Amino acid sequence: MLKPEHLRTLREVVRLGSFAAAANRLGYTSSAVSQQMAALERETGVRLFERFAHSVLPTSAAEVMARQAETVLADIDRMVATVQEVHRNSHPQVRLGLFPSFADVLAGVLRDMEPEERAGIRLSVAEPSQLITRLGTGGEMDAAVVYQVGNSGLSWPSALSRRWIAEDRYRLVLPRSWPDLSPHRAEQLVDLPWIMHHPASSDATLFEALFAGWNLHPRVVGNSDDFKVTLSLIAAGLGAALLPDLALRTHNPEVVVVDLPWLNISRSIFTLAHPDRETARLQTLLDALTL
Repeated sequence: MLKPEHLRTLREVVRLGSFAAAANRLGYTSSAVSQQMAALERETGVRLFERFAHSVLPTSAAEVMARQAETVLADIDRMVATVQEVHRNSHPQVRLGLFPSFADVLAGVLRDMEPEERAGIRLSVAEPSQLITRLGTGGEMDAAVVYQVGNSGLSWPSALSRRWIAEDRYRLVLPRSWPDLSPHRAEQLVDLPWIMHHPASSDATLFEALFAGWNLHPRVVGNSDDFKVTLSLIAAGLGAALLPDLALRTHNPEVVVVDLPWLNISRSIFTLAHPDRETARLQTLLDALTL
């Protein structure tokens, strides 16, 4: 049976005029090219080259076979491309959006997947309002993991299906260098220096309403919407902050995380997806994300 690699080598030898040139073009040794051509002659029963001390000369049969090989090799390339396209279509791409502090959760899920299961997963990391915009009609994402803090103004198209994942509770985070502040009463904490979210963000609005409800006015020494930055500032002793559990899965040992039973606030984490794009692959991935 003729081997495609032998036909490719024959084509290059006839085109370039020598075993050495074909070997250099294809990344073989001259000896390997000579052996392939000898095997091709045995398989066809036809002499393909006149061999001389320092050169080879293709016979008429070799030239005819090289021309025919062009068609055969093109057909093989088309066949392989078609099979690969069918394979890609049988494993449709999953386009998923997620907010930054959920990335560690997704990373754990991806690590447990086989390489072929991860193939075709395309990710986009952004804040919920940005993700929802890209989920609109004709959007480039199939689903997104988002959160909502309290009754914030986050909204999404009614056509999207919603699936709850978890409630992400907020904790009090303090510098370890500070003295013990037990029992952590609200009126005691308000005098501390605080690192808050930037004004008008959903988290900032929630905390402002929370403190206002207690008729307290915290002393803000910094604003940050990046949880990793906030944790670094807390570790440096700059101030305290209220952070969700997801941001605290791994944290600096120089901070102390305090659970305040009276601080019963959380953000709801859920997925939004286009019902007509919920393939079996997407459903499996979303199932694995439930905390």
